[in-house]
Amino acid sequence: MRIHTIFALLAAFLFISACFPAQPVVDAPPSTEPVFLTLPVTDTSIAPLETETPQPTNTPRPALERAKYTLNAAVDYDAHTVTVDQTILYPNQTGNQLNTLVLAVTPNLWAGSFTLSSLVIDGETVTTYSLDGQRLDVSLASFLPAGGVTEIKLQYTLALPFAEQEDPGISRPRIYGYTSRQINLVNWYPFVVPNINGEWILHDPWYYGEHLVYDAADYEVNLKFSDPASVPVVASSGIPEALPDGSTRYTIESARTFALAASRDFQVASTVVGDVTLTSYYFPFNERGGQAALQASAQALQVFSSRYGPYPHKSLSIVMGDFNDGMEYSAFFYLSRDFYNLYDGTPANHLIAIAAHETAHQWWFEQVASDQALQPWLDEALSTYSERIYYENTSPDILSGWWWPYRIDFYEPQGFIDIPVYEGQGFVPYWATVYFNGAYFFEDLRERIGDEAFFAFIQDYLNQGRGRIVTANDFFRILRTHTGATDISDLVNQYFRSVYQ
Repeated sequence: MRIHTIFALLAAFLFISACFPAQPVVDAPPSTEPVFLTLPVTDTSIAPLETETPQPTNTPRPALERAKYTLNAAVDYDAHTVTVDQTILYPNQTGNQLNTLVLAVTPNLWAGSFTLSSLVIDGETVTTYSLDGQRLDVSLASFLPAGGVTEIKLQYTLALPFAEQEDPGISRPRIYGYTSRQINLVNWYPFVVPNINGEWILHDPWYYGEHLVYDAADYEVNLKFSDPASVPVVASSGIPEALPDGSTRYTIESARTFALAASRDFQVASTVVGDVTLTSYYFPFNERGGQAALQASAQALQVFSSRYGPYPHKSLSIVMGDFNDGMEYSAFFYLSRDFYNLYDGTPANHLIAIAAHETAHQWWFEQVASDQALQPWLDEALSTYSERIYYENTSPDILSGWWWPYRIDFYEPQGFIDIPVYEGQGFVPYWATVYFNGAYFFEDLRERIGDEAFFAFIQDYLNQGRGRIVTANDFFRILRTHTGATDISDLVNQYFRSVYQ
């Protein structure tokens, strides 16, 4: 059943989020209480990751599998400033020699937010570079050969903007910055963007969807607050380790991003699934929602680990955002405050569905990355369909009673799902097409080829795509090895406007 457009007027009730729209609240039929899985709790001791000391510039550096980012960050919580000393060890894995590098500097989208005080490459100070909006172009003094490693050192200061201040030129608030209760450091450091087929991939920002594309990298972040007597609670992408000088070291390997949120008001709840510690961070008077988001994320991690493949990290942070927005990062995601405020205690609720959706991004974004601007369906449609897989394994009656009619069909999904964010024609049409009609593509595909072939394909797609940036051609190339004699050409013609090799 498709819900008619008369209900679309309710869509303005909640602010539309970046990763997933905060959907309108509609009366749903009575539902059963959540069916929670048993979460095994173990005492897991996690040793800190070893750090790598950069070699002198006159000594050849060892080959690296991926880039390594080391950030020493001093935070003045009350002044909303961060001073950073950053080192990037960047391996040239393009297969060609390079004479330039391109870095994304998202904070520079706000006037006065990013001040670069020093740039040193392989021991030599660089004074000539181009910083235009979010793009930093740097010319190398000599060619970086294929397989070679270069060291980039940057010193800069961040003056954090109010988190819901609009990004200049595109009329869209961003999570990066601060609110009255929270500091949010997301896409806060310069990073070398992917180089694919000789092209540096850095798209223009847009007023919905995501535009950044990330290579996998290793991160070490050493964080220190200026007021040791009033250190906030920190949620982060990595595993924390207290250091003797009062700072905290966070480490994470093979991650797309490093994000953190800090607040003096955070309440905390944790659980352990296998060797993964999940932690929910929420504000006072939201304990019920904070506990529910934790439980749903733990369930989703179990379901997706079983159906797709193992979760790659040792921690997962679930963070209540002090804003009406939500987004996935490595081992970390935000959920909109309205989802907590409107949580009704049942599984037929957007807080639960979106917690499952964002957890799924730890597979379809974090492990298997894609071009989020040009081919957003690769991660968003599959993460949306993952909600269906979550519910069928936890509360199957929710699917026909709430998820399909109220979660998916509300927006009357239609259209080709392989559109870039720039052609979505607005918030609602974009999500109705890419997310919700994308979920119908995966449902129809699964029905056509059967569960055994479908999940074998999904697992193969994860195994072949892990750590890479995949394309739609990769998706269909892998899919064809699992369809056998089954003809899916009509489905491809129905849901896709392009022909994929």
